[in-house]
Amino acid sequence: MTATILVVDDLEPNVKLLEAKLLAEYYTVFTASNGVAALEMLAQNRIDIVLLDVMMPGMDGFETCRKIKQNPETTHIPVVMVTALSDIEDRVKGLEAGADEFLTKPINDTALFVRVKSLARMKTVIDELKLRNNINAELGATVVELKDDFSESKILLLDDDLVQAKNIKDNLSEISSQVKVLTSPNEVDSLGAFIPDIVIISCQISTADPLRVAVMLRTKPVLKHSAVMMLAEEEDIAIVIKGMELGVNDYFMYPVDKSELKARVKTQLRRKRYQDDLRAELEESVDLSTKDGLTGVFNRRYFDIHVRQIVEKSKETNKPVCIMMFDVDHFKQVNDTYGHPAGDAVLKTLASTLKSSFRVTDLIARYGGEEFIVLLNNIDLQNCLPVAEKTRSLIEGTEFTIPAQVSVIHKTISIGVAEYHQGDTVEEFISKADKALYEAKETGRNKVVASK
Repeated sequence: MTATILVVDDLEPNVKLLEAKLLAEYYTVFTASNGVAALEMLAQNRIDIVLLDVMMPGMDGFETCRKIKQNPETTHIPVVMVTALSDIEDRVKGLEAGADEFLTKPINDTALFVRVKSLARMKTVIDELKLRNNINAELGATVVELKDDFSESKILLLDDDLVQAKNIKDNLSEISSQVKVLTSPNEVDSLGAFIPDIVIISCQISTADPLRVAVMLRTKPVLKHSAVMMLAEEEDIAIVIKGMELGVNDYFMYPVDKSELKARVKTQLRRKRYQDDLRAELEESVDLSTKDGLTGVFNRRYFDIHVRQIVEKSKETNKPVCIMMFDVDHFKQVNDTYGHPAGDAVLKTLASTLKSSFRVTDLIARYGGEEFIVLLNNIDLQNCLPVAEKTRSLIEGTEFTIPAQVSVIHKTISIGVAEYHQGDTVEEFISKADKALYEAKETGRNKVVASK
């Protein structure tokens, strides 16, 4: 995932070192040597993450962070405080200033890139939520309030070290009133209505492999969207790195720093809340004027507004955007054979399957008839094609239940994929996907074709 990062430090060697590391991972990097310059940079550029040194002359990192968070235009940009200080008072001061994360000098590369990737994902979700809020306001529909109160968030800790677990629970209780401790992953199925927003797994748990526990949690439908963190010791770093590859969101080290623990947990709860807001408020409860009455996905009117805003954003940030356009092969045969209620049932099942398979930041809309369109942010054509192929295969294997019929039927879809290129109009962008879809249908159906 690409991101634009602002590095703020008054010492040029520190700036050059961080800049080199980030550029090597293909991030876009801006730099500033003091707090005033950083605020000016934020006003002039679209920044996704700020890496902010604490000790700077004049306006220090705490004051700079406070000003970033007080400005409505920059308040939701994640700020990572970079410090050589270990005093708990400085960590607390950073939290009070609004810091989302901490990194301690000398900066560990694993910690740096884990934090940056996690925050970049969160910023993408925030940006999408704000964009859809703007569209909903324009249409007179529901607008979601971005809140930062986690007192009712559910936190689950898997740790069989009872003393350690109690200390962590006591610290987390300052964030939320709903913290539960389990000593074995086998107890997860007994949680009942307690569906955690975040699960913390101790790498030292003796009853199971912590990585297998993380994978197991992801397979449970009720935990599919829960954030996962790991509690690790220095010798566990290889486990942590593998965990990140498997989808773990973050980690923190033992012995536990209370301020750091709270900051990292809040960051993950914040990301989870924004994702839930997108799903619940904007995908389910949004005003019907923006939704297709049959399938529940967004309608053509909403898509037409959204795609224009996304294209404008892509022009400013140079981040990739793709469109997948597809329709159901031989759909008319369903209506002719089983009747229009059967056709409606197929479209409903298709839409439901799509909503559960795409990212929360991807927008799904019914474009007309049996034709659907998906707008995918922050992905280029090369990476979008495997997603399209996975979608095609998923639908091919889906069983569509026909009302008043004993059996089920199978259907396929043809998909056209296009990437937005600077200079294209919105109409040209959509037309490229439409032409690719036409080619897919003309050359055999049940296939994916990329625009030329």
